[in-house]
Amino acid sequence: MFRLARARACAPVKTASISRSFLRLNSSFGIPETQKGVIFYENGGELHYKDIAVPKPKANEILVNVKYSGVCHTDLHAWKGDWPLPVKLPLVGGHEGAGIVVAKGENVQNFEIGDYAGIKWLNGSCMSCELCEQGYESNCLKADLSGYTHDGSFQQYATADAVQAAQIPKGTDLAQIAPILCAGVTVYKALKTADLKPGQWVAISGAAGGLGSLAVQYAKAMGLRVLGIDGGEGKEELFKKCGGEVFIDFTKTKDMVSAIQEATNGGPHGVINVSVSEAAISMSTEYVRPTGVVVLVGLPANAYVKSEVFSHVIKSLSIKGSYVGNRADTREATDFFTRGLVKSPIKIIGLSELPEAYELMEKGKILGRLVVDTSK
Repeated sequence: MFRLARARACAPVKTASISRSFLRLNSSFGIPETQKGVIFYENGGELHYKDIAVPKPKANEILVNVKYSGVCHTDLHAWKGDWPLPVKLPLVGGHEGAGIVVAKGENVQNFEIGDYAGIKWLNGSCMSCELCEQGYESNCLKADLSGYTHDGSFQQYATADAVQAAQIPKGTDLAQIAPILCAGVTVYKALKTADLKPGQWVAISGAAGGLGSLAVQYAKAMGLRVLGIDGGEGKEELFKKCGGEVFIDFTKTKDMVSAIQEATNGGPHGVINVSVSEAAISMSTEYVRPTGVVVLVGLPANAYVKSEVFSHVIKSLSIKGSYVGNRADTREATDFFTRGLVKSPIKIIGLSELPEAYELMEKGKILGRLVVDTSK
């Protein structure tokens, strides 16, 4: 259980203040000193499923008893350390955690003990710089990232900045909503960035993966016609179940550009690239229709998007990067979920099985989204 720090000798004791602080941190939940989690001590090193300490929330943080956590491709990059952004070591990964608030710091006003809460990729930002003021909190230069610079949700108890933590309605299926907290918010923000009109075509590159399968559903709910690009067993079936209209299997199609343009009568008006294939990303600048927009979401390490300048200018193309959403995007994306317009195609595994999940993710053999049950 949390304990009050011993007051300094001879210092005056503010009894009422300490009492309030203690009541905020304490709760009716039995909070253990240790918990199960998956941690690694070096990039690419062994993923240890072991007993680790339960973190204590700071004044601005909540402590969440994580019930489920989605597994994202970003978790793989954090483990490998192959992005040009230093990762905290040792690290508990994960940033799609859904659970119950069991303790909170004395400055937290927007959560109560027992509330449902979500742990997102953006754990916290400074909230005072120009970017934060304009709603670009994820672009803050002082951003704190769950499962990257801050221990994340691959543990039974995790801390989160109360300002950025997601509000989840009580009674929500926590396993189902977990992927919405990153994958859902990310693709929803990307579709907003594309700024397409109902009835227009959008191509989802990587349409049957964790992000892609949600992007298909959000796009359909927003009134768009959806073409999906992916390859492999079961991918088309999942795409169609998610409501997609036309599927292009890159393993079976010789001329991808012509096939996509023919299926969409001149090319999609927008492309959401959640694929981690550099070649697929560059190809999207070829098949998108004139005046179309290509949105970059997937982050393959050391990759570049290439667009032939003459065609880029003549077609008046736009290439935009889209990062994770802000608090408003999170609220809107979760609202689509709670209204039943999107559903995460998930497979639940035990937290102890996470190392095997990383292997499958590296090989591209995962349909939809894996979600870990932290109790197993």
